[in-house]
Amino acid sequence: MKLGRLATIVAALGIVLAAPARADVDTDFANQLHTFGIYGPRDYNAYIGKIACNRLGTGLDPDAYASTTFISRQLARGSTTAQSWQFLATAINYYCPDLQPVLQRAAQSQG
Repeated sequence: MKLGRLATIVAALGIVLAAPARADVDTDFANQLHTFGIYGPRDYNAYIGKIACNRLGTGLDPDAYASTTFISRQLARGSTTAQSWQFLATAINYYCPDLQPVLQRAAQSQG
């Protein structure tokens, strides 16, 4: 279980380190989510991504684990834990790249 979680976190970290093009951020964010099988209204997903950033930035969610718990409650029923991590990594990449260390700490804590 711990090894699987580490793999998920490391994969999410890889998403963060890939630099996105910035034409229409919300559309780019939605398109990236689609590659992970995460669908839903573009504006809603963008809103959840921005809220996740705000929650991490203000300390409401003290770490990436708390943030993925919040995100998993917002995603469609049947979404996986991996998709919650992918959503968080993508949100950080597009909306709050200054919070990338949050994912790095999560990956290091699993090592």
